[in-house]
Amino acid sequence: MAIITKAPRGTQDLLPSNGFREQFIEKNLTDISSYYGYKIISTPVFEHTELFDRGVGETTDVVQKEMYTFEDNGRRSITLKPEGTAGAARMFIEHGLFNEPMPQKYSYVTPCYRYEKPQAGRLREFHQFGVECYGSSSPQTDAEVISLARAIFDFFGIDGLKLKINSIGCPKCRARYQKALRDYFTPFKDELCDTCKTRLEKNPMRLLDCKDPDDKKRASGAPKILDYLCDECREHFESVKKYLDCLDIQYEVDPSIVRGLDYYTRTVFEFVSDSLGAQGTVLGGGRYDGLISQLGGPETPAIGFAMGLERFNLLLDAQGVNLLECPVPDIYIGSVGEDAKIAAMRHAEELREDGFSTEIDLVGRSIKAQMKYANKIGALFTCIIGSDEIKSGAVSVKKMKTGETFSLELKNFAESFERLRINDMCENISFPDGTDATDLNSLMGKVSGAEDNKEQPFV
Repeated sequence: MAIITKAPRGTQDLLPSNGFREQFIEKNLTDISSYYGYKIISTPVFEHTELFDRGVGETTDVVQKEMYTFEDNGRRSITLKPEGTAGAARMFIEHGLFNEPMPQKYSYVTPCYRYEKPQAGRLREFHQFGVECYGSSSPQTDAEVISLARAIFDFFGIDGLKLKINSIGCPKCRARYQKALRDYFTPFKDELCDTCKTRLEKNPMRLLDCKDPDDKKRASGAPKILDYLCDECREHFESVKKYLDCLDIQYEVDPSIVRGLDYYTRTVFEFVSDSLGAQGTVLGGGRYDGLISQLGGPETPAIGFAMGLERFNLLLDAQGVNLLECPVPDIYIGSVGEDAKIAAMRHAEELREDGFSTEIDLVGRSIKAQMKYANKIGALFTCIIGSDEIKSGAVSVKKMKTGETFSLELKNFAESFERLRINDMCENISFPDGTDATDLNSLMGKVSGAEDNKEQPFV
């Protein structure tokens, strides 16, 4: 029997070497969102298929070609979620969150699934960071959501992004626009791809999002939605631009942006980068004022955005953005003999309870091998406990970077190491008077003196 040693096509593993990086990215995405009032949510990885048929849209590529749909044991049609917004909207309705004070703001990181051709940054299992804001129809909200997206890119130091915006109107003005599109595309009907032939009657705006090169070329000459906006939608779009101007957010109006999902209305936007080649969209979103009512809830305006984390990682790499390195152990405690192993385990547990990352020998290595291992994992400090250390009640702790050694009592080992570690971190702290804090006592004295003088202690 063959052993399966490869992950399914279009999926990838998160290796230990990248785990801290992903954790760092996700934490900061949700932290930055919290500054704007967004609270973390989570929804199931699968939903009833009807949710995506009704929410995402039957004529979209996602629903027609890309969903992972199956029948469960109860003969219900179930789909692995291809995006996060429909599930968040279902949650909002099911739990009656429309009864809460508005606006309601949510953020999430979730796995998503689409059956498409795998390529750089586009996988069949991918991860999406998204935000959803319910209960405000104000163009000010549109600008704030875009501002949140910009804040994320600014935090990570990403350069060269372009913000492209458009308005695709409301159902009232879109009806006139769709008629204009049918009139434009009908003479080319026989030349359209099979998918677009269906879309021409059901939802002609989807023709503008077709990936077929010939259809894309024809779409470039199609009528522009901005020429068909009703007065209300035009005023909304002008206000969005006004608020972006006041925030000094540069943008480009791009009438070709319609987004790939049917629930969008009015404002749509994308952040694009030249660093990712032809597939340059990094983050996309917009307003979807009709989605909640379409799914059976009350009329509720809404807006949000989503960003694929795999593509975001590619962008970070392409621009050479250096993130924090994976943390290393504060200390490695080596041991020789059974009594020493027990002592090492006890002291390690005490250190961990105090918040210090601590490693001990678990595979029976020799002392030489233990020290090699400690060096390989980058431990900041090391020590070895043996029979002599247990008898004397003291152990020599080595700072690996400099080779300095410090004698610490085993009786109060955790407390003594904490003091040593704090003193070590204080060495690089300087003060306005040019002096250094080289130990905990001088640090506390500096802080105390600064508080007395109502000055900031740190530079």
